[in-house]
Amino acid sequence: MSAVPSTSSESPDSTVCPACPAYPAYPDSPGHPGSVRTASRVASRSASRRRLLRGALTVALATGMAGALVGCSDAEPGAAKASVEQGGGAPSDKALAGLVQKAADGGSLGVIVRVDRGEGKPVEIARQADWTKDDHRIAPDDRFRVGSNTKTMTATLVLQQVAEKKIGLDDPVEKWLPGKVEGGADITVRMLLNHTSGLGDFLLTPEFLPSLTGQEKRTWKPEELLAVTPEQDPPAGPGEKYSYSNANYLALGLILEKATGSTVAQLIEQKITGPLGMKHSFLATDASWKDEKRHVNGYEPDAARLKKILSGTVEVPDGVGFAGPRRPGHNVGTTDIDPSWAWAAGGMVSTAQDWQRFMTALMSGKLLPKAQMKQMRTTVPAPEEGGAYGLGLIKVDTACGTVWGHTGGLPGYSSEIYTDGHGRRSVAVLTSTNFGVKEKAAATANKAVVEGAVCRMLGQPIPSKSPGK
Repeated sequence: MSAVPSTSSESPDSTVCPACPAYPAYPDSPGHPGSVRTASRVASRSASRRRLLRGALTVALATGMAGALVGCSDAEPGAAKASVEQGGGAPSDKALAGLVQKAADGGSLGVIVRVDRGEGKPVEIARQADWTKDDHRIAPDDRFRVGSNTKTMTATLVLQQVAEKKIGLDDPVEKWLPGKVEGGADITVRMLLNHTSGLGDFLLTPEFLPSLTGQEKRTWKPEELLAVTPEQDPPAGPGEKYSYSNANYLALGLILEKATGSTVAQLIEQKITGPLGMKHSFLATDASWKDEKRHVNGYEPDAARLKKILSGTVEVPDGVGFAGPRRPGHNVGTTDIDPSWAWAAGGMVSTAQDWQRFMTALMSGKLLPKAQMKQMRTTVPAPEEGGAYGLGLIKVDTACGTVWGHTGGLPGYSSEIYTDGHGRRSVAVLTSTNFGVKEKAAATANKAVVEGAVCRMLGQPIPSKSPGK
């Protein structure tokens, strides 16, 4: 089988980051009645409908790697100085806060930004559109569905098992999941991790769309979603090219459970969230929140507005939209849509601070041995995404510096979380809509926030020619 050539292999410094906290070291319910259609049967559906669904979902939910990052331009003079807000001792950044407020008012609805430069107190900003305050007043420490950022955590768990020689990166998937993954004899664990398996994505299927939008209340098993996963369109063999698929990480979750005898949720708590003190993070098993008072509400455009937003990209059938209560501005509330289907591919609930703690520990070498960190940071080209992808980790080069991390998207929730190459500094940008920031003005404002926050994290001024200014 052919293999995608690696584009980079980097390891973090062997010295422990002095600014990092001291972390401990360490080396579902039944599905809907009826038969599940096989992958080959799904793949035979009409090309036109496949393209329609693919366009609608990949626009906002199949996680564009580079997110809003395109690099920083000329610096805004004097903008790097921070001030202290009245009534609190945490530093603030008036220029960045202004961009966040503009984004919230311009369609992002609710935005949390947390910038930790590895020294002093982090900058924390939370802004929201006025009408959303009737639902909940957001705060920097609110819980949030981080979506596909979960993939970095799942990859970390897999690489821990690789270090313990319980799983091999070149193990065929068929060894672990016989008969459960189409072409599993030719797909390796490494290919699942870096999205070169050749598997398509179940997000694109008519079977799953009603659950994704909340129109159907169904609890999916990972095996059921793998069974409805189509082949890529156009087809690509295992190892031939990068193509993002949530199915890869559902398969990895099943492999982890078989190799360890523990559930993914147990492994997350035992290996990562527990030792790191991530008290506000958990893997969602339904639509409920562990703290009903401290979570961000999610929103998406209603069916009519959604169709208009995507009109230049894809034809959306009349009536296709997200289920939820009507809200101002042709929005619907998506907070009650069950995200448990995402599981090992995107089911984590966390806070900005908790997830930055995880990324800091990971990138500073506290969760994986050097050999596995090198493997994680070995990337393959992902030209359609504007970056490079390692093993559950995205590398993005900006004019302000190189960052590592991931992005996430679920109905009502969009996130971008990055660190520098050593885990000394980190940034999180959490937005309470996904499709809503696909409108041109909203996208521009959100992009300015992410660019500005990343540059601040790297010790650079906000770009003076940012599209959001």
